[in-house]
Amino acid sequence: MSMDILGLIFTDYTLQIVSMGSALLGIVSGIVGSFAVLKKQSLLGDAVSHAALPGIAIVFIITQNKNTGILLIGALITGLLATGLVHLINKHSRIKYDSALALSLSVFFGIGLTLLTYIQKIPNANQAGLDKFIFGQASTLLKRDVIIVLVAGVIIIALVIIFWKELKILSFDSEFAQSIGFSTRRISILLSSLIVITIIIGLQTVGVILMSAMLVAPGVAARQWTNKLSKMVILAAIFGAISGLIGTVISSSIDNMPTGPSIVIVISIIVLLSILFAPNRGLLWKKIREIKSRKDISDDKVLINLYELSLNHENLGHSHNISMIKPFETKGGKKTKHILKILKSLQEKGLVKEDYFETWSITNEGINYVENKTIYKGE
Repeated sequence: MSMDILGLIFTDYTLQIVSMGSALLGIVSGIVGSFAVLKKQSLLGDAVSHAALPGIAIVFIITQNKNTGILLIGALITGLLATGLVHLINKHSRIKYDSALALSLSVFFGIGLTLLTYIQKIPNANQAGLDKFIFGQASTLLKRDVIIVLVAGVIIIALVIIFWKELKILSFDSEFAQSIGFSTRRISILLSSLIVITIIIGLQTVGVILMSAMLVAPGVAARQWTNKLSKMVILAAIFGAISGLIGTVISSSIDNMPTGPSIVIVISIIVLLSILFAPNRGLLWKKIREIKSRKDISDDKVLINLYELSLNHENLGHSHNISMIKPFETKGGKKTKHILKILKSLQEKGLVKEDYFETWSITNEGINYVENKTIYKGE
């Protein structure tokens, strides 16, 4: 089965075109989406993708032409219009940014659905297939569509490289950028425009509904693995490309499996795995570090308590019964067993020793450890 799919990738022209287009879209989405995630403009992608629908419908009504390039120009115009409207509402009214986004999304998408309904009633067979822009239809990608994605992608990546320093400082500290003379307004407009263009070129592949996920998910996944922007952008591009390729292959190998949703499912799995297993931010490793930290604190508490008990005797190596070594409440047998387990762990490190049944004393190594321990010095 896997060999058959691998053979199709190298022999099937349609699969090659769709895979290439999806991978290119994943790369561009990952790069631009990284800045959208850091700038907390993820919802802008959702609003723009929905706002593109009326532009597609209006252009078709005017031209009666289903040429993808022409339709995407209409989507670009309404996408930019929606972006500008959101910024104007946020700037000149008391409506908050997220509320302005929600308002723009619902209004433009509602207009788009109304126009599509109107188009379906026009006595013209040419309107069939326009609804593919809602959920995407990557299987209809042609060579010219891939070329459009490639050209737009090269321009977007070039702009990111040229304005890397400005985009970086804007993403992390816009107030500092403004204080040193950067035009944050212009860079914000540039970033918003890049987001809009990225969404527009992805509409045919994953559609209006799912494009926002394609924009945000690679950046979210990459953010879990690194704290460095350059590495994050590269990882996001890789994750986007992988999801595009694997999603396309899954779609081609299963009957009636749409490509767009397959790509989004793959990138969602990558996000989930990143959130769980990434070394720095992953929930699993975070839990492991918390458990280790709690264990170290418990060990220190027991050792410090044993040290303080020894200070009451001339001989610091005086033995003490386990019932006296209780740095925290020790009601019940389970707590006593817990302290005994800690003592045995400290014994393995050479910090304490067991003199006779249930009596323990601190070693010279243990005394040196406590006296040099910051937590004890601060008390």
